[in-house]
Order: sequence, then structure tokens, then C-alpha cells
Amino acid sequence: MMEKFLFDKNFTLLSDMLDYRTKRHQLITSNIANLDTPGFRPSDLVFERELDKQRRKLRLTETHPKHMQPKGRGDIPYELVTSTEGVKLDHEMANLAENNMLHNTSIEMLVRKFQGLDTVLKEVK
Repeated sequence: MMEKFLFDKNFTLLSDMLDYRTKRHQLITSNIANLDTPGFRPSDLVFERELDKQRRKLRLTETHPKHMQPKGRGDIPYELVTSTEGVKLDHEMANLAENNMLHNTSIEMLVRKFQGLDTVLKEVK
């Protein structure tokens, strides 16, 4: 019971996002490493497309006359997409920079959640 209180959906979502960013980093660096490999086709993880599909499916359920909450929670939906073109270094480097920035942002958000939890626990003493 206490575990659910301390580690709510936000921790799970941030953890899932870090997993996604790590997997995407591995794919992007693999694409860059295979820049000169004949016939190699770059891959990427795309979750925005799947997220839009999930948003359309999401419906709100009234659980209390003054409270509305989304139904359920799923893992971060993403799909592996392989390009039909070869590796474009400038495109991959831009993807790498963007992914790195978003990874660091996710880590910062997780750190702030733990700092908030630490503050609450210190105040309880």
C-alpha cells in the first residue's frame, strides 16, 4: 500500500520514458555506426504516432460528481520503423541531440520527484 503511495503513476511514466529514450539512443547510434554499411537501412522508435492513436481512444469517466479521471494507464506505446532510404548523418545527429535533451529532461523530472518525496519525509520527522 505504501509503495503505491510513494511510487505513483508519475514514477512509472518517467521510468517508461527513460527506457524509451535509452532504446532510441541505441538505435540512433547504431544508425550512425552503420553510415557506410552498404544496404543498411536506419531504424527509429516512433511513439508520437501511437500516442495520437491512444489519445483518440481515451475517454474520461466520472468517478465522483466533482472529480474526473482518465480510465486506466498503459505503457508508453511506440513502434519500430525502418526507413526505405539510407542513413542521413545530419538527420541522425539531430535525432541524437533531441533524444539526449529529452532523456536529460526525464531524468531531471525524476530527480525533482525524489526531491519532493525527500522533503515530505523530512517534514514528517
